[in-house]
Amino acid sequence: MIHPLADVKSTQIGTNTRVWQFSVIMEDVVIGENCNINCHTFIESGVRLGNNVTVKSGAYLWTGLQVADNVFIGPNVTFTNDKYPRSKQYPEEFQNTILHRNSSLGAGAIILGGTIIGEYALVAAGSVVTKNVPARAMVMGNPARIVGWVNQTGSKMKQAGDKYLDEENREWTIVNNELILI
Repeated sequence: MIHPLADVKSTQIGTNTRVWQFSVIMEDVVIGENCNINCHTFIESGVRLGNNVTVKSGAYLWTGLQVADNVFIGPNVTFTNDKYPRSKQYPEEFQNTILHRNSSLGAGAIILGGTIIGEYALVAAGSVVTKNVPARAMVMGNPARIVGWVNQTGSKMKQAGDKYLDEENREWTIVNNELILI
């Protein structure tokens, strides 16, 4: 379903995807199946969205952004793709940002270009992501820092000493700033 008040130039939009009013989707954008593109969004050429992606109102997705399946992009999330922006001066290549499957970005988060958000990672509302976020990390603040680790459901893992327990009581540990199943 593409709302009649949306401006959609791409022909590569999957089945059961909804694009709401006042959304702009440029040519050479690929959007998977069963996505929900809310009103007042902009998706620039070259962006790739997997299946079951939600893009909330006020999010602008720029060239270089690759989004895997089941990703949530909250309202007014801001992405960048140019490390040294200048008016009317464009880089030879824009920075690439990758959102791995099942990651979630809270409202108003700012994601700097060239970063990678790991699987199941959770970026808190209003956070400024300046470096890669490991899988299952919960980050918040400016700059965003790891404040915990999350289950596949997005709920916070329980800490037991230097270990973390997931929803199935499996034990995890931190090695080189990454969560590893023991």
